This record gives sequence, structure tokens and C-alpha cells, in this order.
Amino acid sequence: MKPTALITGASGGIGYELSLLFAKAGYNLIVVARSEDKLEDLRNELDGHPVTILPQDLSEPGAAQVVYDKVKELGLNVTVLVNNAGFGLNGLFEELPLLDQQKMLQVNVNALTELTHLFLPEIKAARFRSIPKGVLNIASTAAFQPGPKMAVYYASKAYVLSFSEALVEELKDTNVTISALCPGATETNFFKTAQAEHTKLVKQTMTPEAVAKSGFVGFVKGRRVIIPGPANQTMAYAAKLLPRSWAAKAAHYMDQ
Repeated sequence: MKPTALITGASGGIGYELSLLFAKAGYNLIVVARSEDKLEDLRNELDGHPVTILPQDLSEPGAAQVVYDKVKELGLNVTVLVNNAGFGLNGLFEELPLLDQQKMLQVNVNALTELTHLFLPEIKAARFRSIPKGVLNIASTAAFQPGPKMAVYYASKAYVLSFSEALVEELKDTNVTISALCPGATETNFFKTAQAEHTKLVKQTMTPEAVAKSGFVGFVKGRRVIIPGPANQTMAYAAKLLPRSWAAKAAHYMDQ
């Protein structure tokens, strides 16, 4: 029996690149995203490799349970869960539609938490000794500071980082790896979706391939927090040292 990686947000960007890496490492794939066509493209690209596609919008309440139930109906077990799906919104908190912000929390926080809760028991029980098993959560360098004009997004990623680090401690006596990948600006559709293409952050992007490789290698090595790229590492550590009010001002400046 081969290990299986379930990857959300697998239709493009970091999730797509992580899917390629886990497939290359010998994991069967379960890929989740809204676009069935893009998931089919991924399966076609990995011609001959076992890929199960599950089209699902994770912004819908109860979506995580739907994914879990479908996986169980197919008789599959998950060895690695990659919670990559997520999005951001740029603008003043009071002016952004509340429903859109609630959907963002549903994807970034609720679905991630629910999927982890649902699949963690079988991940712990997976009988693979030499093959990494666990949960790779995609957070962000945004997790290290408050983010004016992306207040809810930054807060959601702070949750992902804190949640992941807490699980590391809870599972320290097991062979389950919990990692939080904290990329900075990446060349994906994120900024277009967030309506943040005008910001200074767009000028400091990494490729999704580089981010995914850093995340995959860090997960395999059992690292709890993975920050790709020296510039992002410097920014993250500086945010820890600065007073919170200064860190918020720095984030606001980068949003201009």
C-alpha cells in the first residue's frame, strides 16, 4: 500500500506544485479544488499516477465533512494532509463585504481546522515508518504581524501558525509531523483575487515552484515552521522583534 497525500487548493499555484512533488515522492494523490477542469488537467499531466479528484468549494459550510465522507466512500486513507486552500481580500475592514470576509475565514480557518480534526486520527494510525506522515498547513509571513487593509486575512494566517505550533507540542510523542509553511508574496493568482495587484508586495515575489519545494523539503525534515527565502525570513524575524504597533505600520506601508 502506498501513502496518500490529500492536497486542497491543488488546481494552481503552490498547491499544484506541491501535488507534483508529493506524486514524484511516491504518494498517491487526492486533490481538492473548486475547478474540476483544472484538477483534470493535473491528473492528465500525471498520466498513469493514481490521482483522485474531488471538486469542492471549501468556502461552503460543511465542505470539510463532504470531502471526508467522499474519501471514506472511496475506501481511501490519508497519510499526509496539505491544507493549502486559502485566499485574501484587500481593503478597509469596514468596507469589504462581510459575507466575503466570512467566506475567507471559512476557507482559511474553519475548513483547515475541520479537515485536520477529521483526518488526524487516521494519519496517526498510518503504518508507515520511513515515509513522512502528518499535516502541512499553508500559513504566510502575514502570520507574524497585524495587517491593516488585510486585517482578517493576516489574522487568519496567525491562527494557522498558532494552531500548527500547538499541534506540534500535542503530538510530540508520536511520529506525526505538523508543519506550517509561511511564504511571503508568491507569483500566483493571490494578488488578483485579493485585488492587491497595486501593492509593493507584488515586487518581492517568489515562484510557486520555489515555495512548494521549500515547504516539501521542510515537511520531510520535520520542521515546524518553514519560511522560504532569506528576505521573507528576515521580515518574519523582524516582525517578531518590533513592537506590534510598528509591525502593523510596516505591513500597512507594504500594502500601499
